[in-house]
Amino acid sequence: MFTGIVSGVGTIVAAEPNRLAIEHAPTARRLKIGSSVAVNGCCLTVVEKRGGTFVADVVPETLRRSNLGRVKQGSRVNLERPLTARGLLDGHLVQGHIDATTKITSMKRVVSGREIVFEMPKALRPFLVEKGSIALDGVSLTIAKVDDANGTFSVALIPHTLAVTIAGDYKAGSVVNLEADIVARYVARNLRR
Repeated sequence: MFTGIVSGVGTIVAAEPNRLAIEHAPTARRLKIGSSVAVNGCCLTVVEKRGGTFVADVVPETLRRSNLGRVKQGSRVNLERPLTARGLLDGHLVQGHIDATTKITSMKRVVSGREIVFEMPKALRPFLVEKGSIALDGVSLTIAKVDDANGTFSVALIPHTLAVTIAGDYKAGSVVNLEADIVARYVARNLRR
């Protein structure tokens, strides 16, 4: 379980078909073999450590549903260590189970950050609501607007988020991992009954 508060940005140092090696010494030092770690919001298991680098296997299901199949050597990725029982829930409950990827359709700079518009995957529409929580590349965010007519939703990013996550690298067309809010999923499922 995670909170969507990114603890660091790592660099892919090796990207094999089903294995990633990620360099970020502060994170690697705190992980053990078998530890969970969120990489762009995907919950992965550490299978090897080498100094300031950790290695995780990536199964075909994760590659199909996420943007991790697109990363290559030199790509930057968001990292988050798992929530502990004594940890603070600063963001929202994030499982690290990516529902789908989405594309950025447009971006605009605003006085205090950036507003970004994303395609809204049809299957996830029931779970995306204005002022609801969402995780994008593992970052806990609030949905600013849902535009059902155009099939989009938007978020507003503050300068801090742009500076400490990979969101500062986003541009129109970027492919981003999306995890819908788990509470919204359970509410929607129970309402259907």
